[in-house]
Amino acid sequence: MTSRWWFYPALAVLAFPLLPIMILVFAAILTYPTLPTLETLTDYRPKMPLRVFSADGTLIGEFGEERRELVRIEDVPDAMKKAILAAEDDRFYEHGGVDYIGVMRAAYSNFVSGGVRQGASTITMQVARNFFLSKEKTLTRKFNEMLLAFKIEHNLTKDEIFQLYINHIYLGQRSYGFASAAQVYYDKTLGQLTLAEMAMLAGLPKAPALYNPVVNPERAKVRQMYILRRMLDLHYINKEQLELASIEPIETRQKAYHQTFAINASFVAEMVRQEMYDRFQEDAYTQGYIVHTTIRDLDQAAAYDALRKGVVEYDHRHGYRGPEGYVDLKKNDTEELLEDALEDVEWNDELIPAVVQSVNPKGIRAYCKGGQVVEIRGEGLSFAQQTLGNKLALNRRIRVGSLIRVYKNENDYWEITQLPQVEAAFVSASPRDGTIFALVGGFDFYANQFNHVTQAWRQPGSSFKPFIYSAALEKGFTPASIINDAPLVLDYAQTGEEIWQPKNFEGHFDGPMRLRQGLTRSKNLVSIRILQAIGLDYARDYTTKFGFDRDKIRPFLTMALGAGSVTPMQMLTGYSVFANGGYRIMPYFIQRIEDGRGNLIAQAATVVAGEGAERVIDMRNAFTMVNMMQDVVKHGTAIRAMELGRQDLAGKTGTTSDAMDAWFAGFHPTLVAVTWLGYDTPQSLGEKETGGGAALPIWMRYMEKALKGVPEVEYTVPEQIIAARINDNGLLDSNGGRIEYFYEENLPQEQEDPILEEERPDENISDQLF
Repeated sequence: MTSRWWFYPALAVLAFPLLPIMILVFAAILTYPTLPTLETLTDYRPKMPLRVFSADGTLIGEFGEERRELVRIEDVPDAMKKAILAAEDDRFYEHGGVDYIGVMRAAYSNFVSGGVRQGASTITMQVARNFFLSKEKTLTRKFNEMLLAFKIEHNLTKDEIFQLYINHIYLGQRSYGFASAAQVYYDKTLGQLTLAEMAMLAGLPKAPALYNPVVNPERAKVRQMYILRRMLDLHYINKEQLELASIEPIETRQKAYHQTFAINASFVAEMVRQEMYDRFQEDAYTQGYIVHTTIRDLDQAAAYDALRKGVVEYDHRHGYRGPEGYVDLKKNDTEELLEDALEDVEWNDELIPAVVQSVNPKGIRAYCKGGQVVEIRGEGLSFAQQTLGNKLALNRRIRVGSLIRVYKNENDYWEITQLPQVEAAFVSASPRDGTIFALVGGFDFYANQFNHVTQAWRQPGSSFKPFIYSAALEKGFTPASIINDAPLVLDYAQTGEEIWQPKNFEGHFDGPMRLRQGLTRSKNLVSIRILQAIGLDYARDYTTKFGFDRDKIRPFLTMALGAGSVTPMQMLTGYSVFANGGYRIMPYFIQRIEDGRGNLIAQAATVVAGEGAERVIDMRNAFTMVNMMQDVVKHGTAIRAMELGRQDLAGKTGTTSDAMDAWFAGFHPTLVAVTWLGYDTPQSLGEKETGGGAALPIWMRYMEKALKGVPEVEYTVPEQIIAARINDNGLLDSNGGRIEYFYEENLPQEQEDPILEEERPDENISDQLF
């Protein structure tokens, strides 16, 4: 027995090298049961942003802390998979979750360096860390990471693990997953990426900020080339593919300061965001809700383009205000310096910020944000020609270092331009059910998020007159009624202001004329006399039928000239009543809402004209008003719209006092649209500016595209409407020069004044009325 005293010491000596392994095994036995469950992986529900789509399925908005787009592993291009494997874990499909060779290599590197310098994380280990652990570099975290990797490999297939990685990894710019990163950095789907772009994205997981191709293109290029060479070594690509990818220029999305989409519908997307937040609070941004709007791609693109061109044209009519700023280029004008100077100057779509590098009376060379150098000559200088000399103050003069805006026009040459200060709004919809097809709430959402379509309370000017005329028809007036276009002097009781002597826009008076002519030529004195005749309270109450707020319409004679307050959306609602035959509809912009799994949770309940919508005016009234507003387009203040070559358009221009607001509201039987232009802080647009000159061109540009290929429509004459010939005095005359339409009960007698005297109110009406 004593002869075996050496056995136990010898056993201890032999077991000592195995002690660390035994300790690790023991630790694993104790730790494994405490590891988190894998429900987060097996029932993967990441934070998904609120996504907003057009009616055509185009993404127009996304809101949330994390930009993410889920993709199935089978839909990921093979080259993208191989680029990721080459960068992160080329033995992924061979090991069991931990690459022991990599672990030994990392351990040796860390031992030599005296600290934790290098990891050996496989893709599975990264999934474990990203879902369950912190990113601290400690042995304890690494040990738990390895155990979790074994557990994950035991419960999920390799493709399932790889799919989780591809969808969940953070890649910078708030993008999570490679599908989202492809959109953020390149505005492409994964299938549209080139090999060079795939390698660039594959390099991001290691250090998204360091290898961001937008802010660190040089470092990103180094990382890209490392991955391409790894792909060559692993026989994923050949030398020719490597060479082609290596010389491909880095062309990332330059407008990284805000997310852009295929069509610009930022105001609509924001309206959706507000609506969703009201419903779901913070969950709106994390549960992956999908909102399908009523916006049509072609309509929205046409409206956005029309509004911006119209605003720029107005702005150019009023002259160049000078450069936006100045950059000192005395020391040098290197690309790095110029980009630094332009870093905080935001893009504004086609209006590109640039710094002048050289200037003379014949031309300008300018460095544009993003790196392009442009030459501006000839007609491109005409807008700012006066600022090229030495006569103006330095802050108004274009010189070397001036910060300007440039754009490439339709003729493909560069011009000097500027950011407009005026604002505008545009909205279009179906008059049948209120489906909104296009909405642009201002010139640039990112510069001014105030939605002028829904939030701007402005005076409608003469575009409000049709509602007064409609009220008059219900009081017995007809299009042939004779009204005197003559001067008036009105006191405080009638206007709510000081003594008022209203004038016509053109500055003269034309005496007695038919009611139709008064609307066609937008005669102010005719409108005032009509309002006097029908009564202020009656007219005020009548306008609420069209959706206007009664308390916003002041009970004074200035109402006849549109002195109340309305929004463009209200004007859309009001004009829809005329276009659809007399029914009140409610414009709407959300078609349906789905949860993150595509289940329907809400859908618009539309009310259709003639099928449940409330009738608010007689069909005969609507027809008569449409017919008179067709004359506004054919012969009156909106005659410019005849350039569209259609006979089925109707509408009314509007210009407020001192030209502070310019409007045009008009329609086709299937489409109603309203446009407005003015300053946020009211000021004159210019004494020569009118609704027909400033707002109508925007409407026309939109309608030209929206109605392309749409056949012309003739308005059906309703029952109990009689067409009769009249003379210039508005009297029935079988030999008269034109046909007029009358309510059956209001048909005037031959050679009798068609104005119904008994319909006049009891209040004292000026003798100058008729």
